[in-house]
Amino acid sequence: MRQRKQYSGPNPLSILTLDDDPIMTSTIQAYFQRSGYRVDVENDPYRAIERVRRGSYDILLLDFLMTPLCGDQVVEQIRQFNSDLFIILLTGHKSMAPPIKTIRALDIQGYYEKSDRFDQLELLVESCAKSIRQLRTIKSYRDGLSAIMDSLPRLYTLHSMEQIADTVLRTASALADCVNVVLTLDASCYEAGQSDSPNQRYISRAVGERFAALESSQVAQLLQELSGQSFLQREQQLIFPLLDTQGPPMGLLSLELKTSPKDNQIQLLGNFCRQAASAICSARLHALLHEKNHQLDQAYTQLKDGYMEVISAMRRVVDAKDIYTRGHSDRVSYYASSLARFLGRDGDYCEEMRIAGLFHDIGKLSIPDEILGKESRLTDEEYDIIKTHPEHGADILSVISQFRPILPAVRYHHERIDGTGYPEGLSGQEIPEQARIIAVADTFDAMTADRQYRRGSGFRQAIEELVRCKDTQLDAQIVEAFQAMTSDPAFWAKMQEEMQDRAPCQVIPEFDQSTSGGLE
Repeated sequence: MRQRKQYSGPNPLSILTLDDDPIMTSTIQAYFQRSGYRVDVENDPYRAIERVRRGSYDILLLDFLMTPLCGDQVVEQIRQFNSDLFIILLTGHKSMAPPIKTIRALDIQGYYEKSDRFDQLELLVESCAKSIRQLRTIKSYRDGLSAIMDSLPRLYTLHSMEQIADTVLRTASALADCVNVVLTLDASCYEAGQSDSPNQRYISRAVGERFAALESSQVAQLLQELSGQSFLQREQQLIFPLLDTQGPPMGLLSLELKTSPKDNQIQLLGNFCRQAASAICSARLHALLHEKNHQLDQAYTQLKDGYMEVISAMRRVVDAKDIYTRGHSDRVSYYASSLARFLGRDGDYCEEMRIAGLFHDIGKLSIPDEILGKESRLTDEEYDIIKTHPEHGADILSVISQFRPILPAVRYHHERIDGTGYPEGLSGQEIPEQARIIAVADTFDAMTADRQYRRGSGFRQAIEELVRCKDTQLDAQIVEAFQAMTSDPAFWAKMQEEMQDRAPCQVIPEFDQSTSGGLE
């Protein structure tokens, strides 16, 4: 017998079940309450619509054939004001199931044929619950990254350690539901006159409901335990080291959460702590600028790496929106940098193409999930929204000086040689070469990668399509260079070796020695 999953917790998912048969709604309520869900029942369609409008439900289970409104009519009204609710229709007989067209049009997650067993219905509900939790995790991670991105520009421009400490405490507290947050730093981090306790080995500052400064011996013990560890967890408490790359740890950040920390919270806080440590190091170096100019250069390197890490995390969020495009940016990056090298460009230019390939689709963070993941044909309005992602991507990167050389590649990689592309309708040589290179790499990978609705094209088919698009969509010289580069089996062997830990290898076309020296 199938073991029932239990979803009890501080925030269980809520279900509203609607059926004009009170026995059915009561039975469903009892069944799913035993699995830890919050379940409300309703037997009147109009009252159910109002309950959804006023309340916060995650899943709606409703009968298809009811009076005075059928299930599809109920869903149609709900979708006018709620597009997030997961909905499952219940039918008495398979012949009474709603048409597939109706299910798609109303964004219904499935239907269930009533029986005396609820196994199939339970599987559908579990699938909805999993999707809901994944969407919440992605949103939480994305919101956390936004908070980090908002704080970093200010953090790295501050030179007063007290101001840095205040910014670190406020940002960390915003990333998790905390009782209190304590920042403890070596007193040497503070300039004379910045500390109220100049004789202490460690200085603590905090925000929250309760706070007790750590003794020097306690800090030393914690730092010893953190040696070689990225963090310590003690029930609802998280402790992160603040590391100085040139010396011993500068201190630690301790957070006491109201609930047990989630994996995404730990990742975000760990990421932020690394940036905070980098900012503290930068401030210390500014204080010693006249003695250690070479250390200032290292601080700027850490700043660039910090931004790269955050932006890379944002890029992974984009990939996470659609499992079928996961690894796309990595592959475009490899194709673009290799192509630049094949064209004889210098090392700095090739590195710029590598970074441009990684972040060419970063603007898709601004695209609603329901549009980006839509399986059916996009409307004109939806396509217009999709077409904004190159400009949004350039805007995201423009605040970072190190990324300014790649802005043309990001902004114009959807322009076409014949002038029919977007966002500005550039044509021919008006399109920067960086963008023309990305366009070829992006188009090839889009054709060869598997999607939810189709299998990827073979190598020959993809190359033939690139050739067909010469002088209309794509730059002829770049297409010919790409064709020559990828016709060498050594290129694919090297790509397979270098990317085995970065992108799904199965989407890399395999060389077939049995076919007249070509690729499949």
